[in-house]
Amino acid sequence: MTAPASQEKERDKALIYQLEGRPPLSTALPLGLQHVLAMFTSNLAPILIIAAACSLSGADTVMMVQCAMFVSGLTTFIQLYPIRLGRRTQIGANLPIVMGTSFAFVPTASTVAATGGIGAVLGASILGSLTEVVIGFFYKYIRRFFPPLVVGSTLITIGVNLLTVGVSYFAGGAGKPDYGAPENLFLGFLVLIIIIVLQRFGRGLVKNSAILIGLAAGYITAALMGRVDPSPIVDAGWFALPIPLYFKPIFSLPAVLGFAALFVVSGLETIGNTSGITIAGFDREATERETSGAILADALGSTTAGIFNALPNTAFGQNAGIVAMTGVVNKFCIATGAFVLMISGFFPKLGAIFSAIPDAVLGGAVISVFGMILINGIKMVSKAGFSERNVLVLSITFALGLGLANHPEAVQQLPAALRFLFSDSVAATCIVGIVVNLLFPLRDQADIERARQAMSDT
Repeated sequence: MTAPASQEKERDKALIYQLEGRPPLSTALPLGLQHVLAMFTSNLAPILIIAAACSLSGADTVMMVQCAMFVSGLTTFIQLYPIRLGRRTQIGANLPIVMGTSFAFVPTASTVAATGGIGAVLGASILGSLTEVVIGFFYKYIRRFFPPLVVGSTLITIGVNLLTVGVSYFAGGAGKPDYGAPENLFLGFLVLIIIIVLQRFGRGLVKNSAILIGLAAGYITAALMGRVDPSPIVDAGWFALPIPLYFKPIFSLPAVLGFAALFVVSGLETIGNTSGITIAGFDREATERETSGAILADALGSTTAGIFNALPNTAFGQNAGIVAMTGVVNKFCIATGAFVLMISGFFPKLGAIFSAIPDAVLGGAVISVFGMILINGIKMVSKAGFSERNVLVLSITFALGLGLANHPEAVQQLPAALRFLFSDSVAATCIVGIVVNLLFPLRDQADIERARQAMSDT
C-alpha cells in the first residue's frame, strides 16, 4: 500500500470519531446498521402492544409498524441535521441521536385505547406533544432546574430501567413460555461474549461493528437452532406506502392531558440521553442549544408520528449506550442507519426480517450497552461532587424517586396527583431531584464553584 493510500485510509478511520465528515459507505453502513438493530424491537414493541389493545387487524398493524419505522428514521435525520430557526434556535440537536417509539406512553395509551380506540390515542399524541414544544422553546429559562446533579440522577434511573429491559430480553422475553430457558441464556451469552471479545481484541471496523457482528452471529445460530419464526417474513408484503391519517385522530381532553404529562417525562428522557451522548462521545455536557433542539425534534417527531398512525417518539437510551461503547459519533454513520429505518417503512418484508431477531439474541447485544447509560449518569453526578449536601440530595432523590416509583402499591392510597407522579421512575426521580435541589440550596463555596463550572460547560 502506498503512503498516500495509507494516509487516506487512516483519515477515513479517524472520521468515525468526529461529528462531521463522510466516511466511506462501506464503513458507515455497518456502524449505522448496528444502531438500527439495537433499537428495532424496542421501536416496534409499543406499536404491537397498542395494536393488540385496539384489536386491530393484521393489515392495520402492519401499517402502524411501517409508519413507526418511517417516522423514527425521519426524526433521527432531523436530530442529525437540524432545521434552523434563526441564529439561536434549531429543531434537532446536531448530535448522533437515534429516535424511536417511546415505551413511556404504553400504559396510558392502553387505557385510552380501551375507551376511545386508536383514534383517541393518536389525537392525544398530536396535541399532547405541544407540551414538549413549550419545554424546548423555553429551555433557556428553565434549565436552572436541571443542574448536572438532577440530570445525572435521571440518567442513572434511565440506565437502571434499561438494564431491567435488557435482562428481560436476555432471558427470552418476560411473559413468554420459554423465559429463562437454557437455549435463551446460551444465545444471550454467545452474543455477549462475541461482543466482549471483539471489543477487547478486535481492531478498526471489526471492533466498532462488534454489536452488529454479535447480532448476526446470534441470529444465524438461533436460526440453526430453529428459534427464528419465519412466518412473519413469509407473510409480509414486498412494498407498501406508509399512509398518513390512515386512522382518523379523535381529540379527547382527558386523553390529551394524560399524554401532555407523559410528554414531560419524554422530554426529561431526551435531556438525559442528550447529555449521555455528549459525555460519552465528546467528554462534555450538552449545550443549551443542543438540548433545546433535541427536545423540539422530539416534539416534532411525536406530532409526525401521530399523523402517521404511530406512537410518540423519544431519544433512545440504548443508542446513547452504543456511542459510549464504540466512541463512534459521526453523523453520516448514524444517518445510514436512519435511511435503513425509513426504507424499512416502505418494504414490510425487510422490516419483518429485522423484527424476527429473537429476544435473547437482542438481549445479549444490548445488556452491556444499557450498562453504559448508567455509568454516564454516574460520571455526570461525579462532576457535581459528593459533598455532604449533594449526598443528601442524591439519597432523597433515589429513595423517593427510584424507590417509591418501583413500588406503586406503596402510594395507592395517596391523592391521584401524587400517584401519577410516582407512576414513572424517570419522571419521579427528576421531579423529586428538582424539588430537593431547590430545598437544599448550595451553601458551601466549593459546591457553588463546582456547580458554576458544570453549568458553564453547558
